Amino acid sequence: MKRRAFIGLSIAAAFPLVARAQQSAKKKRLALIVYKPEEMRIGGHPLATFFFEELQRLGYVEGVNLIVDRVQYQSARLEEIARDVVATNPDVISSPGTPMTLRLKAATRAIPIVAMTGDPIRFGLISNLARPGGNITGVSVDAGVEVWAKRLALLSSAVPKLRNVVFVSSEGAWTGPGGEAVREAAQKLGISLLKAPLSSPYGEAEYRATFSSIQRDQIDGLITSDEGQVLLPHRGLLVQLIKQLRLPAIYPYREFAEGGGLMSYSSDLKYVLLRQAAQIADILRGANPGDIPYSQAERFELVVNLKTAKELGIEIPAELTAGAAAIIE
Repeated sequence: MKRRAFIGLSIAAAFPLVARAQQSAKKKRLALIVYKPEEMRIGGHPLATFFFEELQRLGYVEGVNLIVDRVQYQSARLEEIARDVVATNPDVISSPGTPMTLRLKAATRAIPIVAMTGDPIRFGLISNLARPGGNITGVSVDAGVEVWAKRLALLSSAVPKLRNVVFVSSEGAWTGPGGEAVREAAQKLGISLLKAPLSSPYGEAEYRATFSSIQRDQIDGLITSDEGQVLLPHRGLLVQLIKQLRLPAIYPYREFAEGGGLMSYSSDLKYVLLRQAAQIADILRGANPGDIPYSQAERFELVVNLKTAKELGIEIPAELTAGAAAIIE
């Protein structure tokens, strides 16, 4: 058998839906706006592999019936990125975070957008979760600003003598509902909350400047906002800077605990990616994004890094580890 024919039969056997789709339709185009384009592929970051394998299961395989354009997220170029992506006229755009999605909404009312955001109603992206209307659907990765307060309570449970905590975030997050919820939680817990605002464009220099201003002898814990667009592109640097301060900290994404952070409390990102892949596949098949419910994260998981706890001289209470979704040793 000729090699070309064999390859064709292999694809048909592995992905019969894809093989049939190839015969009747042109390739679809997905624009992915991502923090690290090099990781967003099968064999890259584990969550990226999970996402693309789910798309394959749903009938869309990159290079077979799907073209994927990877666009790097840059906080200082949101309007420009939105215009550039819209100009390529993809079949669907995947957007990370509320700020990027707001710019895309301003740039197009026609191209479908599947977003990963905070509360989409509070930020004016949609007006109804069950029927979003318009061209935007997606998944909300929080259950409201109460989750921000929950993180501080968990850190307080891990470090019972916690008295002075610094909150690392953008200025907008500090003054917004999330920051307000953390301040109220701190007051109830008898904790003094200090702010350490990050300045745009949220690069390495801005991170180092913020952390150089933190007075180690005045604080005994650290919490961050859950702004993925601010934190995730520099997750390794953030964990490194906090480790240098030898501070117990809780993070809003599991990747931070897996990368050496003490604790994380976050939505189950695999669930989020499953929902996003399903929404993208539905749109590629012709569904109207305005008819696809905007999902909300249903599961939240605590991850505890006992190795880091030992390095910090902290003994995590047994009741806390018993409720953790994962323990890193």
